Amino acid sequence: MSGNSFVVVANRLPVDLDAAGNWQPSPGGLVTALSPVLKKHQGCWVGWPGVPEEAPRPFRTEDGILLHPVPLTAADYEQFYEGFSNATLWPLYHDLIVPPVFHRAWWETYREVNLKFAQAVSSVADQNATVWVQDYQLQLVPGILRQIRPDLKVGFFLHIPFPGAELFRQLPWREELMRGLLGADLIGFHSVENAKNFLSLAQQVSGAAGSHIGQPDVLETSGTPSIRTVTATVTAPDGRSVGVAAYPISIDSQGVAELAKSPSDLREKLGDRTLILGVDRLDYTKGILQRLLAFEELLASGAIEPHEVVFVQIATPSRERIEHYQKTRTEVEAAVGRINGLYGEVGAPVVHYVHRSVSKDILMGYYAAADIMLVTPFKDGMNLVAKEFVACHEDDGALVLSEFAGAAIELGDAYLTNPHDIESIKRQLLAAYTDLKHNPEECEARMRRLHAQVMEHDVDLWAQSFLNSLEVHR
Repeated sequence: MSGNSFVVVANRLPVDLDAAGNWQPSPGGLVTALSPVLKKHQGCWVGWPGVPEEAPRPFRTEDGILLHPVPLTAADYEQFYEGFSNATLWPLYHDLIVPPVFHRAWWETYREVNLKFAQAVSSVADQNATVWVQDYQLQLVPGILRQIRPDLKVGFFLHIPFPGAELFRQLPWREELMRGLLGADLIGFHSVENAKNFLSLAQQVSGAAGSHIGQPDVLETSGTPSIRTVTATVTAPDGRSVGVAAYPISIDSQGVAELAKSPSDLREKLGDRTLILGVDRLDYTKGILQRLLAFEELLASGAIEPHEVVFVQIATPSRERIEHYQKTRTEVEAAVGRINGLYGEVGAPVVHYVHRSVSKDILMGYYAAADIMLVTPFKDGMNLVAKEFVACHEDDGALVLSEFAGAAIELGDAYLTNPHDIESIKRQLLAAYTDLKHNPEECEARMRRLHAQVMEHDVDLWAQSFLNSLEVHR
């Protein structure tokens, strides 16, 4: 063994290949959360570097974290990632917003790639090491590790929603997937609802038996509602006790708040208008078109005047070779053009649309400058954009948030909306807009409570809560 007592395994390594052919760090929320643990325990991060057919040799970051690349072929990428992960599991786990596609060849490649990841973990993990498997692309890895490395302590965390029984049971390979997950010692979800879905399915599909997870206790901490993790256990088919619990993920709250203090010229560019902001991957689950239609109808009715507002939508490119993503982009861009054609002026469009990646420091400036944040996914495991906006606003601004985002459980002081109902989006967007203008005390009180919640419950608390539970479970 190579001496790594703590191993993180995720679909992607925290690196990108730059134009000069060099591997550069691409830190995100998960990296921020796990880097201290990886450094403390001489840890290793196992993952794909993001480029088919290419992978560097294992190397250490400036922080001393070992990165162990798992190479994937172009066929692996197409069938494992674009295929089974994102055309089968993604829509299935997001309530069939589009129909999932069930291809046997994709499933076979998914199994093979999960085996490849598990073998890579086995090669770098010390005896009795702790392994933390991340997300839906690697749901077979815990079960494989249980077979080839029974000495390991394995945790699994799902970063997207987990569906109800009537949806999950459509999957032709449901038994294999459940057995894969039950190879873990502890399985974490964002919400109690997701954990309950899993427990129900574990008993129906795999023959496992266990206790149902209870409702979470709601604590009052400095006047801010806090959710205590509630853990249940399920007995796996091999007789082991597997923990199942809810751990709402968060962000590097303090780091985001500090970045938001950097000056931004966005206000200078857009003028003295109420700034409405949307920041999303261009994904059909995010409800971008519906929020644009709601905005358009408010303009058409005269409830909001075009010269008094401006809508900035950042839509980061995502999975652009998949048909449903191409369709979403076409519809969104048509709506942007129509709204600007009807209500914009030369030199002053009412919607500014950006379809490219935006650096984190610029994005934080956008958050800080925005008056209203529109976060309207049809379904989301958590949605960290909502928490990033809140971290940037201590006592000003307004958050319009989908009730079907996991973040809505914690951020109940947002203007909650049903993203499937354009009238609901219009009503809550208009309420936020009106309160900002005529009832600022209400907005300030709401945002203070939201800000306190996000600052107190940061990503470090999430990571430590999960790892502490994993430590005591087995």
